[in-house]
Amino acid sequence: MDTNQPIIVKRVKKIAAGHHGGAWKIAFADFAVAMMAFFLVMWLMSSTTPEQKKAISGYFQDPIGFSESASPYVIDLGGTPTPAPDKTLNPDIAEPALIEPQELSEQQAEQLYEQLERERLDILLLELQRKINENIELQPYKEQILMDVSRDGLRIQITDAANRPMFDLGSPRLQPYFEDILYLMADTIRAVPNKISIGGHTDAKPYAGDSGFGNWDLSASRANAARRALRSGGLADDKVARVAGYASSALFDRADPYSPSNRRIDILVLTKRAQQAIAGEKDEAPSTPAQQGSANPETHRADKPLREQINVFEKGVLQFDDVKN
Repeated sequence: MDTNQPIIVKRVKKIAAGHHGGAWKIAFADFAVAMMAFFLVMWLMSSTTPEQKKAISGYFQDPIGFSESASPYVIDLGGTPTPAPDKTLNPDIAEPALIEPQELSEQQAEQLYEQLERERLDILLLELQRKINENIELQPYKEQILMDVSRDGLRIQITDAANRPMFDLGSPRLQPYFEDILYLMADTIRAVPNKISIGGHTDAKPYAGDSGFGNWDLSASRANAARRALRSGGLADDKVARVAGYASSALFDRADPYSPSNRRIDILVLTKRAQQAIAGEKDEAPSTPAQQGSANPETHRADKPLREQINVFEKGVLQFDDVKN
């Protein structure tokens, strides 16, 4: 017990594996850059024309003289102007052929304008659809708004629903939600230079009253009420080419003349041709709402010349000559 034996503690040192270093990364990066430069040079050489190769050869033979007499851009891939090459260094280079501008005939210019106008109306259609989809307050009435592009322009139809009428019963007084729809459309339509035509429609149910005021008067008054709402939304009066009432002569649902969908307001953003026809500058007359489309597809012949389409409603349509009143 008197003898204290020493306690021996053995510590083992663990030597970590030696670090390989990062020199290989630098070498690999240099190799990758060199390969990228190599493939870039190969691509440039494959995409150059024989004339451009001669220009490159002239540049490396005399860089200073080439830069002073020609362009510093040796290879032109479309992003820089192509100067006339230096024939002193490259006498075999041919003069570039000049492309003469082609003059369009009157018919070709008109076709090009109609194509651009159609694209503008397609964009307008998409913009209206976007605004309607983004407006939460108009979501319940989304199914009542129908839009399509015809030969006469962008047609917007807002129809009645059984439980959501646009107007008071037998009256041209607008419902508040219908005014909101018209305000939204006025804000978008005024951005295009096209004029519009507004039409009012009723169902086939006779108007109740002995004062002589009938469906023709009611449809025309409702169309004019829609015009006033569009004006309140910012649409100028000179953008309106026509306001007309069609009564029940152009039914939307021919299978059911008393359907609420027959009571509607249609707004047509006119093409230039249709606008000229309304103004009397063209012999052709724009198609009526019944010809533009209905529940029966056989009643709409878009491929038939407008001159051959008989406007059966022209005699009875009520129009406002002075839409500013």
